[in-house]
Amino acid sequence: MTTSTDALVLSTVYGSIGHIQLNRPAKLNALNLEMLLELHRVLGDWVEDPKITTVLLTGNGARGFCAGGDIADFHKAVTTNQHADFLNLLSNEFSTDLLISNYPKPLVTMAHGITMGGGIGLASHAPVRLVTADARMGMPEAKIGYTPDVGGSHLLAQMPGHFGEYFAMTAGSFTGADAVYLGFADVVVNDDFAANILDHIDEFNGLNAADMASAIEVLHAAPESYRLELDRGWVDHAFSADTPEEVVVRLGEMVHPHAQQAAELIAQNSPTSVSSAFYAVRAAREADDLRTALDRELRLAGYLMHQPDLAEGIRAQVIDKDRNPAWSPANLHEVNTEALLSLMDPADA
Repeated sequence: MTTSTDALVLSTVYGSIGHIQLNRPAKLNALNLEMLLELHRVLGDWVEDPKITTVLLTGNGARGFCAGGDIADFHKAVTTNQHADFLNLLSNEFSTDLLISNYPKPLVTMAHGITMGGGIGLASHAPVRLVTADARMGMPEAKIGYTPDVGGSHLLAQMPGHFGEYFAMTAGSFTGADAVYLGFADVVVNDDFAANILDHIDEFNGLNAADMASAIEVLHAAPESYRLELDRGWVDHAFSADTPEEVVVRLGEMVHPHAQQAAELIAQNSPTSVSSAFYAVRAAREADDLRTALDRELRLAGYLMHQPDLAEGIRAQVIDKDRNPAWSPANLHEVNTEALLSLMDPADA
């Protein structure tokens, strides 16, 4: 066994298995530049190491795999004119997500607890995506004046029907038990497997990614949830509309209680972010390419970082925690839709 350790990312080799562990549990393993650079370095080194045949990525701490990017760093960047530095961080993060999606060896991610935003970027693009039933997953960016990134728009676009627009616009979350149905995971595993994954993963070493996922499902799967299938009818009707404004109109015309809840959630979020999320999912569905989605998300990030809602949203949700953001503009009809649409197509950006 050989070990390479720093404060925030641990990388350990057990025979032919390489284990990377996010090691910032007090911050729910929130990602900063140091962590992203180390992740990318280790993953790159292990691609070239013939002794390593399987890579495992987990998060330390019972509360979650990864809560996303470090929001405090984001707030500091947009309030101290460090936009370029933070765009560089995002570019590094997106590069790591792309590396994970194309990893040539079985790369196994084990999502548990809070797995949001940047955590989804690490967990849900991997060749073998495992999750616990009680994990809490989602892309909550519209709550803080931002937009789904880390390839989240691509994943949302691949959800059944129009659940992608639903989760993007509401910034809602779902359980790990729902993640397979929604396309964010391959297998819901039982608690014993998740707690002792280093012991169990050796059983499958030497298999390719597809066979590994299948074997884990046969031997260690926990029940999936299909409750969201019951909501697909009203979700598809409302969120198949041509504009965010029309989505809200359709929700207002429905008597289904879940439709009313969705309308209330959307009303709490940044109108600019709601629109950005809607159009980003639509564009990602049309292109159906992760690299293109990441490039689009980076353009949107560069735009939204200069809008007032991002700093205000982080203030209200994370810093002051008054949960009472003053969005500007305050409604969907006043959003600069033309500016957002110009960022969807690289020919217009």
